[in-house]
Amino acid sequence: MSESEAPRVRIDKWLWAARFYKTRGLSAEAVEGGKVQVNGERVKPAKALKRGDTLVIGNGTYVLEITVLAMSERRGPAPEAAKLYEESPESRKAREQVAATIKAENQSNPFPGGRPTKKQRRQIIRFERKQG
Repeated sequence: MSESEAPRVRIDKWLWAARFYKTRGLSAEAVEGGKVQVNGERVKPAKALKRGDTLVIGNGTYVLEITVLAMSERRGPAPEAAKLYEESPESRKAREQVAATIKAENQSNPFPGGRPTKKQRRQIIRFERKQG
């Protein structure tokens, strides 16, 4: 099969099928917003992907650099979706470092445990009256 005959898929459909976004609408918004680049260029959601394209996906605190290995317009199970792309080793290492940093920050500043109880609220009110 030559390059012109190779199957091509819209980038928003492919991102949805590869499970980077929950809905196709979210993937289209990400592409429109410039969070996804193909071969270093900002593109539109209708851009046709081909095998070998390099994508840079900004997803919250993580930045993924992947290479497209296969095409799919159908969203399948996660193990099947993982076969559609390959993440670069540098991207994987950077993502793991960010995850470790976030985990360390969360351990040093744990979540307080929710809303105060009625007894705790009364203590807070008494404390604030004494201060004021």
